[in-house]
Amino acid sequence: MKTKLLYIILFCFVSIYTLEAQSDVSFRTICKKQVSVGEQFQVSYELNGDGKDFKTPNFTNFEIIGGPFTSTSSSVQIINGSVTRANTQTFSFHLRAIKEGVFTIPSASITVDKKKITSEPCEINVVASASGASTYNGATSSTNNSKSNITAKEVFLKATPNKKKVYQGEQILLTYNIYYTIPISQLSVSKSPSYSGFWTKDITENDGSLQQSSTVIDGQQYNVATIKEIVLFPQKSGNLIIDPLDLTCVAQIRQQRKRTQGYDPFEDFFGDVMGTSYTNVRKDIKSQPITIEVEPLPTANKPESFQGAVGQFTFTSKIDKSELKVNEAFTLTLTVSGKGNIELLELPKPVFPPDFEVYDPKVSTTVKNNALGIYGSKKAEYIIIPRVSGDFTLEDIEFSYFNPSLKKYETLKSDLHTIQVQKDASSSNSGIYTPGQADIKYLGSDIRHINVSDNALSITGATFFMSPLYIAIIIIMVLAFVITLLVYKRINKFNKNQVLVKNKKATKIAKKRLNNAHTYLVNNNQNSFYEEFSQALWGYISDKLNISRSQLSMESVKEIMLSKEVSEEIVNEFIDLLNSCEFARFAPGDSSKKMDELYQKGIELITKAEKLLK
Repeated sequence: MKTKLLYIILFCFVSIYTLEAQSDVSFRTICKKQVSVGEQFQVSYELNGDGKDFKTPNFTNFEIIGGPFTSTSSSVQIINGSVTRANTQTFSFHLRAIKEGVFTIPSASITVDKKKITSEPCEINVVASASGASTYNGATSSTNNSKSNITAKEVFLKATPNKKKVYQGEQILLTYNIYYTIPISQLSVSKSPSYSGFWTKDITENDGSLQQSSTVIDGQQYNVATIKEIVLFPQKSGNLIIDPLDLTCVAQIRQQRKRTQGYDPFEDFFGDVMGTSYTNVRKDIKSQPITIEVEPLPTANKPESFQGAVGQFTFTSKIDKSELKVNEAFTLTLTVSGKGNIELLELPKPVFPPDFEVYDPKVSTTVKNNALGIYGSKKAEYIIIPRVSGDFTLEDIEFSYFNPSLKKYETLKSDLHTIQVQKDASSSNSGIYTPGQADIKYLGSDIRHINVSDNALSITGATFFMSPLYIAIIIIMVLAFVITLLVYKRINKFNKNQVLVKNKKATKIAKKRLNNAHTYLVNNNQNSFYEEFSQALWGYISDKLNISRSQLSMESVKEIMLSKEVSEEIVNEFIDLLNSCEFARFAPGDSSKKMDELYQKGIELITKAEKLLK
């Protein structure tokens, strides 16, 4: 009975982690909760597994710039001839908010193992743009809205891309310049292009004033000022049209006036000596539409590791330490740097040994701009904790990108990293048993009654050899030797039995993780709480059964439980608990009360399991 109940509890622990890896329970939506009108943002759907027949949700009230963009990452582990594969599929859309309001993006769906599953809907609050219309040279003089005779040669707006033929995902720098021969002021953007089919980033750097220069066109000298600079990344192939940019400005028109009779100093102050004056006239101008020819990325020789990066990049990987002890953490940092679609590219996902505990990476992006466009870096930092000792070599990590200048794919590989993990007697999972004070105390109590005083060995009237005292001492020494030898063999056997070691240390590690989870609970850190809580249960079952985490699965656990004749009713009871825990991990805004209930249940289960083992 104890064995049956034990496997029931172990099934509970294994399933919590297994559900996380199952493709049929993790299809989540990743999106922002609030954006501004005109802001571009990304909505992604992530599936842990292999799926097909992805159904795009209805993006009413949003403009689709591009998508869906599909990326797939996979990891393969070979342990004792057993191959384990884990896949993650991501479907991403680039959107733009077009009007204010609170809008709900419905669920997406996908088919996994002939079963249709759906993601959670996403509610987005679209607020008004904080900046409003762009203005320059904020003069406040009065204007005349009547028509004027200002010609297109006196004031005009021109949009200039640095290239008109590009590959999908290649960077384009678009510059808007105003050309004028007459004084102008109060520039404001009245209508911006939609940039349909492009991911955009405004890199305009000004404080509201115009930085002027001069140029000569067809023999006419013009003043030139840059109004706007935008970097474009085409998200689909074909001929994409950039609509005109509408601009409003105030031009100062020189007018000839009749002089009144007599001398009027005020008149001469506002007009020149010839009787001229200036009138402010509002002028609407717009740029010309532009057609960009976008070629699709070639399919020939496309590497399997290609995830959509287009540009010129470098790739590095490094670890902060190569020698450490069991249960000591180290950091692996992956960095992609260069010029291109830094913000849109996907970093490669490394493959780790099965006995390494790996936390979700911290991803950060640094982007700068210059006269040539956008450049920067994207970095992912993984925290890894080895749970067993030994020498390990991290597999090569590949990063592939398309170089539009060379018109070909290029693949970069990381350096090999060798990790030496040393045994640690104080570690909770080192695989080595070291006798403690209790063992020494036990050995001492075994021989503490030996009297070694001089009186005990004194000879009184007879020889000591073969006396009863001599024989007793010999017997005691032999027994002490035998007992010591047996204890030593037991300790040595215990050291060689990692199953027993892990079994004994499992509770200690689980309680430590649960304490960490309780800290997150107190601070109402939902994501960290569920992550640490799940890891505590998962680590416990892994150590108790001495099964590598990569080899645990729902099917294997069910097989064990059925072989132990566990009732289906009890199994379903624990599955319901697991589903509640897994749902809570991805349900936003979960209450602290719910977290506390799950925490208490976890404590009770581990305590019950330990009682059964004794």
